[in-house]
Amino acid sequence: MTETYGGTYEVIVVGGGAAGLSAALVLGRARRRTLVVDAGEPRNAPSAHLQGFLTRDGMPPAEFLAVGREEIERYGVELVRDRVTEVAPGFAVTLAGGRVARARRLVLATGLRDELPDVPGVAERFGKDVLHCPYCHGWEVRDQAFGVLATTPLSVHQALMVSQWSKDVTLFLHTVAESGLSDDDLRRLAAAGVRVVPGEVAGLVVTDDRLTAVRLADGTTHAREVVFTAPRAVPHNGLLERLGAEFQETPFGSWPVVDGNGQTTVPGVYAVGNAAGFAEQVINAASAGYRAAATINGELLMSDLDAAAGV
Repeated sequence: MTETYGGTYEVIVVGGGAAGLSAALVLGRARRRTLVVDAGEPRNAPSAHLQGFLTRDGMPPAEFLAVGREEIERYGVELVRDRVTEVAPGFAVTLAGGRVARARRLVLATGLRDELPDVPGVAERFGKDVLHCPYCHGWEVRDQAFGVLATTPLSVHQALMVSQWSKDVTLFLHTVAESGLSDDDLRRLAAAGVRVVPGEVAGLVVTDDRLTAVRLADGTTHAREVVFTAPRAVPHNGLLERLGAEFQETPFGSWPVVDGNGQTTVPGVYAVGNAAGFAEQVINAASAGYRAAATINGELLMSDLDAAAGV
């Protein structure tokens, strides 16, 4: 898109995924001068389809984003392919290409990256037959032979969850000690029919571009068609850290403190989508962007009216 508003905007949105584009759409329709800065690195790029988004179920993620970019353009929103390298007080945003833009409000929809277990074959098959979310992919692989590659004792929960989509589930403890499972864990796994296999996983067996087995360090193999695992979520929160936002520790990492509308502890700065939490599926991220944008528009409107009225 061509530059419309020079270097001054009412809102700059950093990140052009579902959350960022949704925020931009609402802001554009509210006639707010808005810039979206998109580095073009969506979290769901490895996936062939997105699921669970009403009216968009099964749509390729790239197509979803392309439609979103077309929609925001109709309302005069500017989008640039670039990366934000710094934000100065007063929201002077520096881009990697050298451009500096300013805004009254900032929406960070910078997302996260998935740090996968260091097991041969996992990264290469991720998004194909190595998966992480049963709500995103469970229906498509239903009733196949599932493996769950444990990364922490919390992987027990993942194994129990995926048993909703297959009755043939094996939990590979990998680096998790069997002693790390509680009696309740073991009872629940037994009730769900989940088999527990101790021992470190050495790699995945792939035949004719299909996952066929999980190989343990002792050389034994277990026939499996799908493997679920829980990547470590690494949020792109460097800008929030430099802005002085408050973070909170969770079992799933450190995330910014936000209210129900995405407002961080830094006035005027919002975090939405996977920038604010690890489990924000596309539909949730889009909703979060919408709420933040509506809140921002109301704030700007009242601020301007109060200034005009001398309140």
